[in-house]
This record gives sequence, structure tokens and C-alpha cells, in this order.
Amino acid sequence: MTDRTATAVDTDRLPPVLPAVAAAAVAALPPRLHRRLDAAVERLAGVPVGPVDGGVSVDCGPESLVTLTPGATGAVTDPHQARCSCLLAPRCLHRTAVLLACPVADPAAHPDPASTAAASPASDSAAAASGRTARTRKSAGAALTKAQRAAAGALWRAAAAVLAAGVPAAGAVPQAELLRAAHGARLAGLPRAESAALRTVRGLRAHRGRQNGHRLAELVEVLHDLLYVTGRLAAGDADPALVGVLRRAYQPDGTLEVYGVCREPVISATGYAGVVTHLVAADGRQLSFGDVKPGGPDRARDCARAVTEMGAVAVNHAVLARGGLRITGTTVSPDGRLGAGKGVRATPLTGADWSTGPLARLFARPLAEVVTAQLATDDPEDPARAGTALFGGDLMVVGAVGDQVLARELAPATDAGGERAPVPDGPLIRLVPVDSHPMLAHVANLRRLASRPGLRVRVVGRLDPDRASTLRPLAVGPVPGAAATLRLPVDWHGRADLGYDELQGGHLPPRDPAETTGPVLAVGADAVAESPLWRVRRLVELAVSGGRRAVAEAARGDGTGLAGPLRRAGFTTAAALTTALADESDRRGRDAFGRRTDPDPDRYAWAWLAATAHLAAAERELIRSSWTAPPLG
Repeated sequence: MTDRTATAVDTDRLPPVLPAVAAAAVAALPPRLHRRLDAAVERLAGVPVGPVDGGVSVDCGPESLVTLTPGATGAVTDPHQARCSCLLAPRCLHRTAVLLACPVADPAAHPDPASTAAASPASDSAAAASGRTARTRKSAGAALTKAQRAAAGALWRAAAAVLAAGVPAAGAVPQAELLRAAHGARLAGLPRAESAALRTVRGLRAHRGRQNGHRLAELVEVLHDLLYVTGRLAAGDADPALVGVLRRAYQPDGTLEVYGVCREPVISATGYAGVVTHLVAADGRQLSFGDVKPGGPDRARDCARAVTEMGAVAVNHAVLARGGLRITGTTVSPDGRLGAGKGVRATPLTGADWSTGPLARLFARPLAEVVTAQLATDDPEDPARAGTALFGGDLMVVGAVGDQVLARELAPATDAGGERAPVPDGPLIRLVPVDSHPMLAHVANLRRLASRPGLRVRVVGRLDPDRASTLRPLAVGPVPGAAATLRLPVDWHGRADLGYDELQGGHLPPRDPAETTGPVLAVGADAVAESPLWRVRRLVELAVSGGRRAVAEAARGDGTGLAGPLRRAGFTTAAALTTALADESDRRGRDAFGRRTDPDPDRYAWAWLAATAHLAAAERELIRSSWTAPPLG
């Protein structure tokens, strides 16, 4: 019997749906109903939903009850798992709208037996040989098959149509075309293209739904990756990095020895909160173990000493962050998350100091070298890319500007010993809070560090890939052998988690009158924020948010003011590509009778892709150079 208890539809309560199921529902819908599909999806925001045996039901009106009964994986993987009680089912508007309102399922986490059997054997064997994290390899590969090129071409055309239409017009039907093409890419053995397409659909839905925390720049990035990968694949480029590796949700990893680095509080814009403990394995891989569930800032704060089940073992995050574990029977996701299944067994290990063992590798290379390597990673799902991977360095605090702590990198230690000095002509590094929420300690701790110019501090954090010479620190500790450094309690084991541990005056060395804040006066401008490349970014983002017509109208309004400042600043290629994009957006052909024809979406997509690729490369180079060049006074 159906429980018709009414609550507003929440996509978090609806089961995820495989792309092929959603795309098939739209394809089966009569064309006359396509125009009503977007409005039907939007109306579901206030439609009652309730639980039923083995699933959920959505009340779409009189005698129109849609029932979803997901399979064993928790996702709708078969069309028969979605039923509607109306007379037009299954080719009805109600069933199709509900399926499109559901989250997009990850085929790796919710495999469809039919597509799994049809997937490319070469792609599957590559995943098995790729190691534990299934990262893409860049070795030479075989030529693409005709089916792979056709699948890439179909995905390119779907993405180009979405770009030309813009977010406002990229509703249910264009998204379904992307999902259908993504399923085709999966069958053809093109996992990177499939993943980019699914991320594009999720980004479109987030932007159209005005979800908190979603950034237009993220949608631009994923759409750029989709067009870049499918464009090259459709042209016959067989680079294995473009093909990708079939990613598994979690893979067995045998026995692992992991050592804690730090804890990171998590407060997401989608209503989740908790803690993630970052770990390093004995072989140097960066892993994590989290406890993130529905909740708010209170939950993130209270998880400071949270205990999470890992198989038959209760793991205290505060202890794990400063200790270690030997784990057997574990599984690891492609992005390094540890599984906590029933077969996992774990025994405690003595924690490693940041200066010894595998943790010392975080500090083994100069910051500029690490940043260059991270920025060179172009796969958005690679855990080693900038903004995702952790790295460390030894810094000297020189002061603060606003909410930023200013510091300089210390030169490597010498046999002579003594206090280490900053790297000559090194960049001025900005430390900014990972999260400025008042319930967390990030901001207060950074202010405490900034109060001691000359303080030597060891930092672990992430690169901010959008700002010049900017680091988002997660934890700090004393610099080995330094006198003017942190003096942390013994039970902190030489590190302080900036989101949880509160630094006090007694943890800092005495003030040194010899230290001045002179270097603060030499703060240079942010090379990325101050460059005229913002004009290019505004145009490529407008192309996504408004479509081709919006770009044409903006270009007509700006006239020569769009490319002129770029040329005067030396960005001649950016000026040329921006002009080409503006011209292409307003191009309309004529048929043999002189009538205006629809514009070619392919030429427009290539123009946008060229401008976006150059913008990303130029900004990346500005950020890279900001870590190597001395600051301008």
C-alpha cells in the first residue's frame, strides 16, 4: 500500500537514475510533449513524495502516481523500475519528468549489467592494469575504432548544441541528448568523455536550479573539458589520456599502512557536513577517510573527535590524524577515499612525524616545483591536480593584509645549521582560510600566526588554482631545527589542525623586536586578478550562461573595446581569439535562394573552445609564474 504522506520533492530523497534510463524516457516521449517537459520538471519542486515498499512515490496529480523502485545498488538501472499509474505510461510526461528530476547516477558506482557486458574489453583491461587508483596513462595507444569516433562525434554535437543554446535553453531535452550520447561513449569505451558529459549535465542542473555553492566557472571548466576531449577523439586522436580509464567506485587494495596528516572540517553548500582525515600511505599515495553526512556547521564542529566505523573497528578522527593504521581488506576509490565495508580490519600504528617516513615526502620538493607539476595535470578528475592534492612547505610569516597571512618560503637547510632564511627573491605567498565560517578556527588561527612576524612554520595545504601565489592551509607545525617556531603541546604530536585546534599565545615564540613588517609593504598585485584577461573570461562565461545570441549582442555593444585592452597589455593571441569568437557568434549563412540559415554550431564551438583553452593556459601560466617570480614593489 502506498504511503501518501506529503513532503516536498527533494532530489536527495529521490534515487539516482542511470543516464541511459533517463535518455530512453525522453526519446520515448511523444515530440509534442517535449516543450512541456521543462515546466513539468520545475513543478515537481512542490509535488508530494512518499515512501513505498522498496522505493519512493511521487504524486503527480489525479491517477498519476510515479513509483521508483531502485535495484540492489540503490539506483534506477532499468526502465521497468520506474512506473506511472496513468493511462499513457510508460510514454507519459509524469514518469519522464520524475526521472529527469532524479540525480544522475554514476555508472561506475551503479553498473548496468547490459552496458557492462557491452563495454569495450580494451577499456576494461586498461582499468585492471592501471593500478589501485585507476589513473589515466599517457602511453601510446592503438587507433580509435569507427564506433569510438562516432560516439565521440555524437557527444561533441550534443555539447556544441548546449553551448550554442546557453544554460537558459539547455533544458530537459538537450540534457537527455547529452545523457544518451554519454551512454554511447560508455558502450564505446570512452570513459573520460562519458564522465565529462555527466559532470556537464550535473552542472547545468545546478546552474538552472540556482544551487548554493555552484560557480559558473566550474560549468565552464567541465564544458571545456567535454568539448576538448570529444573534439580530439572525433578527429581520430588516440591519446590514451583522452580515452581515459574505466573508473571503478571502489577497488580492493589488500593491506595498507596509512599515516595521518591532518583533519579537515567540511561544510558543503548542499546540506552536508562532517570531517575528513587526510592520510598518506606507505607508498606515498594520498588517501582520505571521512564522516560526511547531512547536517550543518554544528556537525562539522562536533566531528572534531568523531568516531567512525571502519569495518569492525571504531576510528577516532582526532587520533587517526596524528597516528596510523594497518588496514586489511580495504577498498579505495579513484580519488583516494577509503572504504569502510564489513570485511575491513584495522590495527593502530604509531604515528609518523611530518619530518620522517612517508609524510616527509610532502615537504621534499620546493613549492614552485610542486605547483608546476600540479598545474600541468589537465584531467579534472585526477586527484593529483591543483586544488585537490595536498603539499607542504616551510614558511616564514611576514605579516598580514586583510584576511591573508603573508609569508615567504624558507631556503633548504644546510649542514651549517642555524636559523633558515627565506629564499632570495622568492615570491610573497598568501595564506587564506579554507573556510571562513565562524564556528571553525581557520580565521582565528591565521590571525594568531600573522601576529608573529618572523615565525617559522611548517604548512600543509592546497594550492588555490584561481589566485596568484595563494595557499589554503589545513594544518601547521614547527619547523625542525628552528628557534622561532611553534611550541605545540606534546599530545598534538607536532601539528595543529587549523579548522579544529585553537592556537594560543603560549604556542608562539616570544616576539622578536628585530623582526619588522617591512616586507608587507612590497605586496604586489595579483597577476591574475589585475590582468585584462577578465574580459575574455567574462565573454566565455557569458557564452555558457546566455548562449550564442548573448555573445553576439555583447560583442556588438563593446565594439573595439573588447580586444583593444588585451592587445595593449601584450595578450595579442587572446585578443585575436576573442575577436574570432565574437565574429563567429554573429555569423549567419545564406542558402541558394539568399535566405538566412541557422548558424553552424561546430564553428562556434571550436571558436569558444579555442578562446577558453587559451584563457585557461594563460591564467595557469600567470599562476605558475607567481610562484617563481619575485613580487613587484
